[in-house]
Amino acid sequence: MRTIHRALVVPAALLALASAGPLTATAGGSPLNVRSASTATVPVEPPAGVCAPSGIAFSFSDALDKLVVDGTTLGGLSDLAWDPVTGTYASTVDNHGTDPARVWFVKDLAHPQVVGDPLVLRRPDGTAYDGTTADDEALAVLADGRLVVSSEVEPSIRIFGTDGMQQASLPVPHRFRVAPKGQATENATLEGLTVSPDGRQLVASMEGTLSGDVPRAGAPADDRRFLVYRSTASGWRLVKQVGYRVDDGMRIAEVQEYATGRLLVLEAAYDPATGNAVRLYAVTGLGSAADVTGVANLSRRPGLVMRKTLVADVASCPTLGATSPEPQRNPLMDNYEGMTTYPLTGHLYGVSLVSDDNFNPTQVTRVLNLAATLP
Repeated sequence: MRTIHRALVVPAALLALASAGPLTATAGGSPLNVRSASTATVPVEPPAGVCAPSGIAFSFSDALDKLVVDGTTLGGLSDLAWDPVTGTYASTVDNHGTDPARVWFVKDLAHPQVVGDPLVLRRPDGTAYDGTTADDEALAVLADGRLVVSSEVEPSIRIFGTDGMQQASLPVPHRFRVAPKGQATENATLEGLTVSPDGRQLVASMEGTLSGDVPRAGAPADDRRFLVYRSTASGWRLVKQVGYRVDDGMRIAEVQEYATGRLLVLEAAYDPATGNAVRLYAVTGLGSAADVTGVANLSRRPGLVMRKTLVADVASCPTLGATSPEPQRNPLMDNYEGMTTYPLTGHLYGVSLVSDDNFNPTQVTRVLNLAATLP
């Protein structure tokens, strides 16, 4: 279960402001341990940190950027998941040449530090997955510490023991496979993965649109599908597919079930001239969402996609003093692909993002910490 010791220290004024709802202005604050936080009136001069409409950015760290640990360079982090057994955050490396498929463990997202050696993910026969056989883009950690990892190659969803050995795999519908075997586009498949707070549900999200869901010529292909699995006595069972619509030009980089049946979705895009765009959307109707498994083309059934609410346009956050080695309209931005959420107080949640530097010297591995009231 998610516990309060995961939470970061959030500036008091920012905590009060985030608790108040949609935000529009900017100013500063003082440290406060969130465990002693109380609701407060929004000040006349709201504190700095606003990420319109409802987010507050309060810290970032580049401590992990180009970090070398015992001769191994950390990079390519594509997800972020709380490990309740080790009390750390786990993050997989996406495909990088013939490097072994690794999982790094980090503590203290305000001041990130690597804990121990990275874990290598292995097939049942003991041979390691590597950048040519797996593209691990999403991760969820079960209550017993086992790792659920989705790879974009097939795509696949695999379960690994705490020793890194593969124990099982989840069924993925045929149409989700990369063309020509299915309707998915290479490098745009299962990019997001999350486990519910009670540990009984897994949700995997597609980065791109299946060819079967593409609309008529000229219209943007914005419809995506999520796979919903539930735990049973005999293992994980796929129970339904649900529909979601991204903003034009965006992709789904990550998804988190922050409360039962409620998702936070990270939509992202990149433009060489203006840099990265990241928007966080909340979805509250997962449990009641229509099963679209039998729907041939989602674009022709617009009423079946889940409703979403904008929580934060991350590019609108203050810079917090960050710099960027590449063109960005906001130097705080980078290729944010990983996300984790944790309760603070009431409906106020912490949200931490990690960026994938793609082992590129012009990109940064950055952890960004926000707070927001989620519906």
